[in-house]
Amino acid sequence: MHLTLPRWSAALMAAFLVFSSAACGSDTDSVADDAANVADDAGAVDDTDGADAGAEEVAAEPETATESEAPAAADTGVGKLDTVLARGDLSCGVNDQLPGFGSVDSDGEFAGFDVDFCRAIAAAVLGDAEAVTFRPLSSQQRFTALQTGEVDVLVRNTTWTLSRDTQNGLDFGPTTFYDGQGLMARTALGIEELADLDGASICVGSGTTTERNLGDVMREAGVEYTSVTFEGADQVMGSYDSGRCDAVTADLSALVTRKPTMANPDEHEILDMVLSKEPLGPAVLQGDAEWADVVNWVSFGVMQAEEFGIDSGNIGNFMDSDNPEIRRFLGLEDGLGEGLGIGNGFMVDVIEQVGNYSEIYERNLGADTPFDLPRGVNQLWSDGGLLYAPPFR
Repeated sequence: MHLTLPRWSAALMAAFLVFSSAACGSDTDSVADDAANVADDAGAVDDTDGADAGAEEVAAEPETATESEAPAAADTGVGKLDTVLARGDLSCGVNDQLPGFGSVDSDGEFAGFDVDFCRAIAAAVLGDAEAVTFRPLSSQQRFTALQTGEVDVLVRNTTWTLSRDTQNGLDFGPTTFYDGQGLMARTALGIEELADLDGASICVGSGTTTERNLGDVMREAGVEYTSVTFEGADQVMGSYDSGRCDAVTADLSALVTRKPTMANPDEHEILDMVLSKEPLGPAVLQGDAEWADVVNWVSFGVMQAEEFGIDSGNIGNFMDSDNPEIRRFLGLEDGLGEGLGIGNGFMVDVIEQVGNYSEIYERNLGADTPFDLPRGVNQLWSDGGLLYAPPFR
């Protein structure tokens, strides 16, 4: 049975496959060495991180489990913005096992695309992009950490879904990275379509949307498979690389950034299919519109800065602009920051200290990184992508 892909999936897959064929060619060894500096062990899976190394084989059946609902935090009557301002530090929940998005570098510093969005929020609210405490969280920990107030915002490759918006009590910000779930298999197996995976074993993170998506797709296709589940992202990819499974499933971005780190990258192939939509972005606790507004508009702001052509290197040239839209955006008139409860020049701090969307993307995922990941649909709307910021006015 063939998997029918919607048009957006084909476009997204094409963008990822451009990278996949290029990054794992003759320069594989050097790419793998560079990527290893970002994370010591291979293994990142969307929505899946943890410390336990145990695996469980599960015969494929319709998925009925739902994510645990996190306990509600006590209502103190103090908004999160006031709490962060009083504390002078932002607590941000992140991944620490996904190179390019959230990991710990060779200097022991957090780095990545999502990590930079944490820094952007800190710059906007506190005027200091370094006023952040990063909290590495597993997929099982992240919602509880947000509910209980351990973190102020979650920026951890988390997919926006209806149940998370309701049952888990989250409010999602703008989608900052449009992804999709994919499959990687051993090249020797000659997998070309889902039917070719009949009887195969597939490594996947337990209790995640990734696991449930796989079950849905395989059920629809009538394909029998064995799910080998792990709580830890490193364990998922590491077990696949060691031969524990015939294939592995994760977000395409995770597969692309991890493939070069494998023992023999040429022995693995990212399949030409997309199993799901995975809109990733920041999330906050429901019920605090003021804080949600801040996170939302900072996220939109880095996109708008790119659209205006404003970056960390040239922002000084725009400070005397006559363009009313740019003047409002930079806080030179109309006091938009006051409406958010922060300084009017909040986007100046963000751009100077962190950069616009393009700078964040290129620094962590672009051509000068081991990943060289094409932006694809993660381009501005004006360039044919899906990134679109509402007006700053």
